[in-house]
Amino acid sequence: MPLVAASLRRLAAGSICAAALAAPVGAQQATLPQPVAQALARAGVAQAGAALFVQEIGARAPVVAFNAAEPMNPASTIKLVTTFAALELLGPTFTWKTEAYIAGPLHDGVLDGDLALKGHGDPKLTLERFWLFVQSLRARGLRDIKGDLVLDRGYFDVVGHDPARFDGEPLRSYNVGADALLLNFKTVRFLFVPEIERGTVRIIPEPHPVQLAVDNRVKLAAAPCGDWRANLRIDVRDGAAGARVAFSGHMPSACGERYWNVSLLTHPEFVHGVFRQLWTAAGGTLAGGYRDAPVPPMARLFATYESATAAEMVRDINKYSNNVMARQVYLTLAAEALKLPGRYDRSARAVHAWLEGRGLAFPELVIENGSGLSRIDRISARSMGQLLLAGFASPVMPELVASLPIVALDGTMKRRLKQQGVAGQAHVKSGSLADARTLAGYVLDRNGRRLVVVFFVNGPNANASQPAHDAVLRWAYESALD
Repeated sequence: MPLVAASLRRLAAGSICAAALAAPVGAQQATLPQPVAQALARAGVAQAGAALFVQEIGARAPVVAFNAAEPMNPASTIKLVTTFAALELLGPTFTWKTEAYIAGPLHDGVLDGDLALKGHGDPKLTLERFWLFVQSLRARGLRDIKGDLVLDRGYFDVVGHDPARFDGEPLRSYNVGADALLLNFKTVRFLFVPEIERGTVRIIPEPHPVQLAVDNRVKLAAAPCGDWRANLRIDVRDGAAGARVAFSGHMPSACGERYWNVSLLTHPEFVHGVFRQLWTAAGGTLAGGYRDAPVPPMARLFATYESATAAEMVRDINKYSNNVMARQVYLTLAAEALKLPGRYDRSARAVHAWLEGRGLAFPELVIENGSGLSRIDRISARSMGQLLLAGFASPVMPELVASLPIVALDGTMKRRLKQQGVAGQAHVKSGSLADARTLAGYVLDRNGRRLVVVFFVNGPNANASQPAHDAVLRWAYESALD
């Protein structure tokens, strides 16, 4: 496992080169390209709220640096800082482990004691993968647990997360807080299955924690699909005794099967409820309840589940802008760098140390949780551009670039700029908040030259600026270097 200190020593040797790549030497355009300025004007967005940085790979100076030194909210493009740092500091082959310990004698399938699960922040421990882990415990001869399920979540130190704080939507999966034992993004997928012959709708929760009760009052309506959730209502009662979710209203019969993701329960309650569901289905028993506590001192390692690699995690984070996974990776940086429980302020220290070791000075950088779901994140377009220039010169460049959405083809850029010249020619991360719309990435122009492109728009009308973002990508592809 690469240590951060060793990584920084290796990176320091190349810091002068990295700084030279990004150095703003010579003259550059300090105004917006005409197509971009016109698109902003049509959208009613003031140029004062925009920043653009464009530089060809290998060049000594940017082509355009407009408001490029202004600290701005980068929205989800801040994930580029998180994921580039992870690829270099953790390494592309780094994996996260989830461990099972037994505390007591095991004879003929009966454990006279506790089973402990210790998490190390796996960003993508999905229901399917957790099921495989549970099956591996049964395959190793464990059947009946006479004690409790002990949940060791000490790898991260995150308390007091309020899922409603950001936008008042506590049931949305993207607002789930980080956790060392994050399971299935702490989310239940309710599958709605129309039963035409009966005139009813079946609702199937996946997974189904044992504490979850579902009250289904949904009726089937003979109507076109349209907005299938428009006439449905959800009522959630989430407490210490469990969760009750009531659905009511009408679902159009023409919609076919649909699903609704809902975040429920606390992290330990969710893990306990899903474990008990899967364990019982696998033929096991759990006599006790659960405890949120460290692994008992005398417990011995029984089984280990290993996640996908950091390179694969980074791809999911950037392609689909997964906020929960980004937070998990960000906290892992602190846990691995400092050998202390992962905490956001510690991760910020690790990232700043990494940048400093690379010779990248970003004094304006504020990074709250690594995901971009933040009102206080700040970075300038120039700093983001320098980061991308350094990324292209890094040994992990293939993994970093391949993680970005391809314009018009996949990820969050799949529906953008189809049937246009830049389609398929740009790897770009986008971001969007109520008052910020951003993009950052690489464009291969029509003559085969590659450019770093960063465009930030902040302000109350920022979300009207998508045509200007598209104009930036078209201009970079067609004529930026002409």
